[in-house]
Amino acid sequence: MNEKQYIISFPGTNYPSIILDAHQKLSEHLTIQNSPVLFGCRTGICGTCLVLVNGETSPPSAEEREVLEVLAPEHPNARLSCQLELTSHLEITHLKE
Repeated sequence: MNEKQYIISFPGTNYPSIILDAHQKLSEHLTIQNSPVLFGCRTGICGTCLVLVNGETSPPSAEEREVLEVLAPEHPNARLSCQLELTSHLEITHLKE
């Protein structure tokens, strides 16, 4: 692993960690085989991929922030994983309603 790669882990699951290059979109690499996160629209409007994130991320866009305010107002570290661009190691936990 080089310094431009990050580990994405899924605590509390049997899914192994994956290593991805910096600035990749998670939605392009997470599948039902390697992640507990499911994706619907992949554009940030359906909320299917709502997760809790432990790690540094870029701030959500205005559109994503609107969706998060409706779906997870009580979780400041909630994000739509389809909108995450990798900038650090992350721990991702699927947010169950």
